[in-house]
Amino acid sequence: MNENETTNTGTAWPREIRYKEAQKVLEIDFDDGARFRLPAELLRVESPSAEVQGHGPDQKKIIVGCRHVGIMSMVPVGNYAIRINFDDMHDTGIFSWSYLYDLGRNQDGIWQDYLDALTENGLSRDP
Repeated sequence: MNENETTNTGTAWPREIRYKEAQKVLEIDFDDGARFRLPAELLRVESPSAEVQGHGPDQKKIIVGCRHVGIMSMVPVGNYAIRINFDDMHDTGIFSWSYLYDLGRNQDGIWQDYLDALTENGLSRDP
């Protein structure tokens, strides 16, 4: 995390979660007034799953070809998270409320880091 990033201290809870299928965007309203629009592609390439994040800080994988990925379903996990089932069949990420909050709060920097990593490695968002 860089100095411009903020984190959810665990106090913000989602009031409403909506998936806009045509736009492929997950909208989340938190009880502290924060509202985020998270593209399905961003959620997919930043999935908190071990498949994406690895098992250590230096093991994160660059996920490619997800420009058109969508969300098929979301399943509650206890009262702290959702499991998102993407239409590329990825379904192992458990997105906690704090992870979604942090992703929303810092999405511009996270997205730019992803785009930079693609460019540096000669990879593409296209399938």
